[in-house]
Amino acid sequence: MENKSYNFEETIKHFMFEGEFIEAVPYGCGHINDTFAAYFKKSFTSTHRYILQRINHNVFKNPEKLMENIEGVTSHLRNKIKDAGGDPFRETLNLIPVKEGKSYYRDISGNYWRAYIFIENAKTYQTVESKEHFYNTGIAFGNFQKLLADYPAQTLYETIPDFHNTKKRYSAFEEALQKDVKNRSKYVKSEIEFVQKRACETSALVDLQSKGMLPLRVTHNDTKLNNVMIDDKTGKAVCVIDLDTVMPGLSLYDYGDAIRFGTNTGAEDEKDLTKVSFDLELFEGFTKGFLESTRGFLTELEREYLPFSAKLMTLECGIRFLTDYLNGDTYFKIQREEHNLDRCRTQFRMVMEMEEKFDEMKKIVINFR
Repeated sequence: MENKSYNFEETIKHFMFEGEFIEAVPYGCGHINDTFAAYFKKSFTSTHRYILQRINHNVFKNPEKLMENIEGVTSHLRNKIKDAGGDPFRETLNLIPVKEGKSYYRDISGNYWRAYIFIENAKTYQTVESKEHFYNTGIAFGNFQKLLADYPAQTLYETIPDFHNTKKRYSAFEEALQKDVKNRSKYVKSEIEFVQKRACETSALVDLQSKGMLPLRVTHNDTKLNNVMIDDKTGKAVCVIDLDTVMPGLSLYDYGDAIRFGTNTGAEDEKDLTKVSFDLELFEGFTKGFLESTRGFLTELEREYLPFSAKLMTLECGIRFLTDYLNGDTYFKIQREEHNLDRCRTQFRMVMEMEEKFDEMKKIVINFR
């Protein structure tokens, strides 16, 4: 991410920022969009900053529709937060409008830019630091679901179609296995067998939705710990960020993927599987926060399928890594040979542990219902 490749002065003047522009510096740990902290001078002694982002239009093919999603969802959230007596400038993302009236600016090079109010005195974390920490993350994602429970999910644009359609993910795996373009299947026979034994599970949530048994909801679809801002003083969750993948889906996708990411005691690409385990205490903490926030609107079937969704989202992620390995590592970036295979194995290890502890997971959910 090179600052010199962008004409910040030209971009900045199109947004309704306050103050005199000083500089823009790279900010955060994101891997898709280019994110900067843009500093402005209000007076001789006072400066403030905004978040400025270049949307990666190679990943998100329709930035205009993506921004319509974000405009609609953040506007809805602001109204809900106001009605509840909260702080709409801190508890949700706030777009800075462009002078021409849009929520984004497209420069002469075809780059799409957007800007947000900077949420000060809060930060994101890359790893779970405590059960209480993950509990607050559960509250944040549960509250996000609750505040958007009456938003017309069907009106949202699908930024990545079928993102969590595990049935289609399994079909893609089967296709990759059949083609075996790199002749790698012989090295991963146990992993292939692992997936095939669980093939019937991959369609479970999709089938329930198609039968009208699970409601379509507004989902975040990237419910990693680092997409929740935590207050520096109180340790409480402040705001859910990174709304690029907000689209129609199932509440179970968001819950399950958060558990997948947050309860793993090892790194996602850990080679030593003895370091990888499913932390039941962290599962309990997140589940407690999520169910406290969603009480009164989740259906009985949604609550019943929470433990299964954690397992399914973990299995799906492992299938995606294995599929990419079979295809020759064409989707996920890798830093070493068999990187995707290492990632796949950590996910399957987590699936195995969830299966072993599944009865305990169900009991925890029942206790908080």
